[in-house]
Parts: sequence; structure tokens; C-alpha cells
Amino acid sequence: MNGFEKRTEEKKKNILEAAFELMNRNEVGKNITMDKIAKHANVGKATLFKYFGSKDNLIHEVFKYYLEKMIDTASDIMNENKPFDETLIALSQNKIKFLNQINQSFYLKMMAYLTEKDEEGWSVMMQKYTQENYGMMLDLFHRGRKEGKVDLKYSDEFLLLYFQAIVEGISSPQIYERIAPYTEEWTEMLIKGIAPKKD
Repeated sequence: MNGFEKRTEEKKKNILEAAFELMNRNEVGKNITMDKIAKHANVGKATLFKYFGSKDNLIHEVFKYYLEKMIDTASDIMNENKPFDETLIALSQNKIKFLNQINQSFYLKMMAYLTEKDEEGWSVMMQKYTQENYGMMLDLFHRGRKEGKVDLKYSDEFLLLYFQAIVEGISSPQIYERIAPYTEEWTEMLIKGIAPKKD
């Protein structure tokens, strides 16, 4: 990446951060104009249209940017190669930390965008996010098996479904605010649930 491309990427990132701040303060889509975003990002309105084309596209890019940040921090946690249970707790705390940064309006709009279907009935964004997340979780469960902390009788498919059911449950707006203080407890229950039974 040359100097010009680096500056362009940096400018785009600053715009996405500024738009995120505005979207997270207000109800997404209401009272947020390209003028307000441009002013908050300290760029000209023409720059917004040049990089993002439309307000809707910019909003979608903010959702993608936010999710990618969440995935990147989860990857960093995985790359620390800590024991299975420590890693699972850190990943759970990471997800709740990200959920605590956003207001309900932002969360609901982001989930609506994520689950939007294409012509064939697939949610393209959710597929991408889910694939990356599943790959990471499979690596983690394989690590847990090697450490003797995940019972070998559970298939990869079951473990992924089990984890997905829990994560989706705690991600619902009515639950995520209330469960944040209990991250360690529910992670501990999850770990105990898939651990080999002691004779």
C-alpha cells in the first residue's frame, strides 16, 4: 500500500468512526444527515459521496466496520494461544464489551442489516460473519479436546450449534444488558457442560 492509499484508508476509517459515534448516539437513520457526518468527520460532504456513494451505503459500511473490529479483536484473543477455558472467557467478555458499546437502536438496525436476504434467500453479511466466527470456534473446540476439556463424544456440528444458541440468546437486546455482569458464570456453565464427565 503506497502513501496515497494509506491516507485514503485512514480517511475512510475516520469517517466510519465519526459516523459510528453519531449513529450510536441517535436513533440510526433518524436525524443523521450526510452534512452532520461530514462535519463530525471533519471532511467535505463530497468526500463522503466519493468514498461511500450514499447515506445508506455509508450506514451499511459502518455496520461492516463494527463487525470486522469485533472479529479482529476475537482473532487477537485466539492468537494469544491461552488455555481453552481462559480463551472462551476472554472471547465472551470481548463480545459483551462490544455489545455494551452500542445503543439498542444501533444493535437492532445492525442485526436487521446482517440478516437481510439476497435474491436466493441468503444473508450475505451473516454468512461471512458466521463463517469467520465458526472457523475460530472450531479451532477453539479442537484446542479444548487436545487439552482434555471438551468431551470427544460431542461432534463439531453439535458444539457449533450449542455455542451459537447461547451466543444468539445473550445477544438479544432484552438479555445482553442484564447478563454482562455474569459473563464468567455462564461461560463456566458452558465449559462444564461440554467437559468430559469425571468417573
